[in-house]
Amino acid sequence: MRERAGQGQAVRAEFDLEAFLPYELSVVSNRVSRTFARRYADAFGLSIPEWRVMAMVGRYAPLSSNQICERTAMDKAKVSRAVSRLIAAGHLSRGTHPADQRLIQLDFTAAGRRVYDSIVPLAQEIEAELMAAFEPGEREVLRRLLHKLDSRVSSLGTPPDAAGED
Repeated sequence: MRERAGQGQAVRAEFDLEAFLPYELSVVSNRVSRTFARRYADAFGLSIPEWRVMAMVGRYAPLSSNQICERTAMDKAKVSRAVSRLIAAGHLSRGTHPADQRLIQLDFTAAGRRVYDSIVPLAQEIEAELMAAFEPGEREVLRRLLHKLDSRVSSLGTPPDAAGED
């Protein structure tokens, strides 16, 4: 590692932030999320966290806010705010678990289902636009590498308070 002198003291070689994997992943993730958000915020009035909650409910309903947090690695406060806004907008309903009345489960209202059904084709279209940058073999490699990286991160253990920061 190269060192350089700076004002009378040794300074370690500069940290190359742009080549630092967590930074690169964060920047790309934020740009991808904003690309999606621009398109569905205008048409449907949803924020990124709200869309993520809608996507989880669309795939796994009924489920709880805690289950959404676990599946998305989103912060509990973000999920809670998104759920509250979606309920207030008439997109989600809150019910109780049939076996345990203490557990709250989220599901779509009829209006929420219509919004979700309208957004999914748009999301798939945007994904196809992004994936067009890759050859078919590269797409599979990308997915495999992302899964591999996610497994590695999981094995290292992420502190609960740090999970899901956008």
